[in-house]
This record gives sequence, structure tokens and C-alpha cells, in this order.
Amino acid sequence: MNRRANEVTKDQLIEEFNVVVAETAQLLKSVANAGGEKAGAVRASVEENLAIATYRLRNLQQALAEKTRAAAEATDEYVHEHPWQAIGIAAGLNVVIGVVIGLMLNRR
Repeated sequence: MNRRANEVTKDQLIEEFNVVVAETAQLLKSVANAGGEKAGAVRASVEENLAIATYRLRNLQQALAEKTRAAAEATDEYVHEHPWQAIGIAAGLNVVIGVVIGLMLNRR
């Protein structure tokens, strides 16, 4: 469930960024006609920075997807090679999480 929530948040962030990029590009086009040399220079600079930011975001997306895929494959391999250890680790984490939640609820 937490992984799905992270995917939704990541997808929403990417979608919102793409909307901002599109709106900024539209704004730059509409402002291009209303201004002199300074406006043109600023517009060119903003377009360049926007292009760089878009390029970096796409590279970050690809790198994140590759790292996530590699981590999932490594985890799957480990669990298949050491099933009982994986069960023990999961049980231990659940106990720790349960204790922490119990302590937090008792403080209230």
C-alpha cells in the first residue's frame, strides 16, 4: 500500500511539473510579443533554463526507475535464496513497528 501511495505521489508530481512546464512555455510565447530586447533576452534565458530542468527531470525519472527496478530484483532474489531469513526480518520489523506505535498511542 505504501509503495502504491509513493507511485501515485511520484506520478502526480511528474504530471504537475509537466503542467507547469506547458503553462510556462505558453506564458513565454504570449509575452514574446510584448517587449523589447530585454524581454527577448529574459525569455530566451527562461526557455533555456526550462529546457535544462525538463531534461534533468527526465534523467532523474529514468535513474529512479532503474534503481527501483534493481532494488526490487535484488530483494526478490534475496527472498528466494533466503526465505526464512526474509520472514524473520519481516517479523522483527513488524514487532519494532508495533512497539513504536504502541508507545506513541500510550503517550496520548
